[in-house]
Amino acid sequence: MKSLSLLLLSFLLLPLTSHGINPGPEEPTPGDPGTPGLCADDNLQPGQHQRSLTIDGQRRQYILHVPRSYTGDREVPLLLDFHALHTSSGYQLDNSGTQQVANQQNIIVAYPQGIDNAWNLGPCCTESRTVNDVGFAREIVEQVSAEACVDRKRVYATGYSNGGGMAYILACRAADMFAAVAPAAFDMISEVQCNPSRPISVFAHRGRLDVIVPYRGGPSTPPTGYDLDPITFLGAEGSFERWSDLNSCGGSSSIGNNCVASGNCAGGVENVLCTARLGSHSPWDAQTSWDFLKQHSLP
Repeated sequence: MKSLSLLLLSFLLLPLTSHGINPGPEEPTPGDPGTPGLCADDNLQPGQHQRSLTIDGQRRQYILHVPRSYTGDREVPLLLDFHALHTSSGYQLDNSGTQQVANQQNIIVAYPQGIDNAWNLGPCCTESRTVNDVGFAREIVEQVSAEACVDRKRVYATGYSNGGGMAYILACRAADMFAAVAPAAFDMISEVQCNPSRPISVFAHRGRLDVIVPYRGGPSTPPTGYDLDPITFLGAEGSFERWSDLNSCGGSSSIGNNCVASGNCAGGVENVLCTARLGSHSPWDAQTSWDFLKQHSLP
């Protein structure tokens, strides 16, 4: 399984081209979150901007995409889009489709860069288990909110493969900051504890023929260049059932297009699983994911 996973993932290892990224402002003084200005005074320009910050002594980077329609005179949503294992923030910017949706829907999108081109989900997938990716995500939200006119009730996370796992982790550990998440091509891991601070909406997409993250779940060895202990996936339906329990939902029903939804969830949240019956290890359509996310906001 590990050799097959590495072979499939190698198709993702494409060279990156220049993204026309603009240098960002000086990194804020550690411990000083900055003071958000009035929206009318916002001077953030449309385009891609390179940003950095420091978490637990590690310098971290992300790309900030500001849509062409952004004027800074009203609050807009913020979406964090996490790349897959072995790829990068630049690859995600170019290939996930969220950049195009952002330009159409007036959304600011941050593309974080993972240490080891991976995300720390607890038992995997960075080489070190001490990488603080949840703190990194939180600080991105704080930094962007201090610079741009962000609607803090409409902050979301999405991601593909290992990045989808990161979206799940934020649902488990940062539901106070993120209104909803949309992971693709990943499932919940049985070795990871999940205790969200409130019910949170989840939109998951899975391919039934996925051989990297098996649809039915089970043990898997992370396809990294360093040794990690095996992890156990709950499977697509098992992950859906776990979120139904975490969100205190009552029953489930088909909602068409190969999707199933939990009903009567606490706090009015939604829990949806969409399955591509002939799909493999592939992301969901960015517009469809956004159509789900935008319906939800923090209480």
